[in-house]
This record gives sequence, structure tokens and C-alpha cells, in this order.
Amino acid sequence: MGISKEVVKELRAKTGAGIMDCKHALKEAEGDSEKAMDLLRQKGIDMAFKKLTRTTTQGLIVSYVHLNDKIGALVEVNCETDFVARNTQFKEFARNIALQIVASAPLYVKRENISPEVLLKDKIKPDKKEEYYQKVCLLDQPFIKDPKTTVKDYITSVVAKIGENIAIKRFTRFQLGEEV
Repeated sequence: MGISKEVVKELRAKTGAGIMDCKHALKEAEGDSEKAMDLLRQKGIDMAFKKLTRTTTQGLIVSYVHLNDKIGALVEVNCETDFVARNTQFKEFARNIALQIVASAPLYVKRENISPEVLLKDKIKPDKKEEYYQKVCLLDQPFIKDPKTTVKDYITSVVAKIGENIAIKRFTRFQLGEEV
């Protein structure tokens, strides 16, 4: 089955995947663009998980201050190379994470950062842990630009597009009049 260049270009525009990856996915999906997108998405997720063990020593510190100048965030987002750190996709990603922090007010980057003492102090019952994590852990929160996906899933999709591991190292959120 021959796949037209236009269909390959269209899939590439939708997914950001390489031309050959799009062509192979379309062949495997027998020309079905939706199936090809699913195949590329799965391939990207698999690739992203393989990259999770690679070290992230480069990156950016990004700030976002909301329009009313009463709330803002600083976030350190790391990647593997300074080349990617200068990439506009990576910069946009980092800004989206800072925006997420301002909008959703997480307290921790990930659930592993929460000590058992905090769970006891906050009297979190075992059956309410997931709900608590979604509220206070950045990676577990619904992504504000696409609430159907979590921040962790958003990161995975960006790793698949950029081709490098990405990590959110730390953040600070400021709100005028709020005690630290």
C-alpha cells in the first residue's frame, strides 16, 4: 500500500514525529491516520520511559508572574543538554510548568517528596491518598491546558517530542500576603 506524501506531512504536523516514523506508522496502520497517531504516541511513551534514567544537568530557571502581579512562581526545569535548554519547545514547556504552579498551587514536585510524617500530621486516610496527591503534587495534578491529562503525562509527551529526559527539580510559588 502506497502512502501519499500529503498524508505523511499531515501526520507529522499533528504529532511532531519524524517523517520516517510517520511513514512507518502509517504503513503499520494500513493508512489509518488515527491508528498511526496511536502507534506514534505509544512509541513516544516507550521511548520516554527508556530516557527516564538519563541524567538531567542542564536546563532553565523560569519565572511566571500572573497579570495582577500578586502571584508568581520560579521553577527549575532540567534536561540533558544545553542545546535542548535553548530550544523554543523546551522554553514553552518550562513556562507552562510555571503557569501550572501559579494556577494549581502544588506543595511538592512528586509524591515521593512527601514524608510519612506529613501524611500523619495532615490526617490523610489511606483511601484519600490519591485525592491528596492530586491536590498537592505537581506531577499528579491535571494539566491546566488539558485537564484530561496529568502533568506527568504532559512531561512524557514532551520527552517523546524533544528526545531527551526532562525533570522538574524544584519550584517556589509566591502569593502576595501569604505566609511562608
